[in-house]
Amino acid sequence: MAKSKDNYKLIAQNKKAYHDYFVEEKFECGIVLAGTEVKSLRQGKASIKESFVKIRNREIYIQNMHITPYEKGNIFNKDPVRTRKLLLNRFEINKIEGAVSQKGYTLMPLKIYLKGSLMKVEIGLAKGKKLHDKRQDIAKKDQRRAAEKDFKIKNL
Repeated sequence: MAKSKDNYKLIAQNKKAYHDYFVEEKFECGIVLAGTEVKSLRQGKASIKESFVKIRNREIYIQNMHITPYEKGNIFNKDPVRTRKLLLNRFEINKIEGAVSQKGYTLMPLKIYLKGSLMKVEIGLAKGKKLHDKRQDIAKKDQRRAAEKDFKIKNL
């Protein structure tokens, strides 16, 4: 899926999710927002580092996602860390619910982005990494960096 620069803008990304979890499947979903929240997100003022996704009453919600209040929003601003509903179709919700009921699986918000004129959230079905898995990933990254550095030095 090619993403052109003019209709895709990354707002926030959860890099820690990839460090702490194996992301096995990704889902793109809409999010229910107030008008001032959309304006604040368009300015790039959001954080999903501390956020998580929960399933309640066969609906999916994102909690602790911080959206900085819009400066010119005054009385229309909402609570910055309120619970927000995510929009997915019933088939996807059933699939996610079945996977999360298995031991070890969780839902993680991966990124928030603007797709055309719509605000989207990418959530991932993830399984937690053990300490030795994290060490292996760090070793691979170090090897890759060293190889890129050697390649750069040789080509100068």
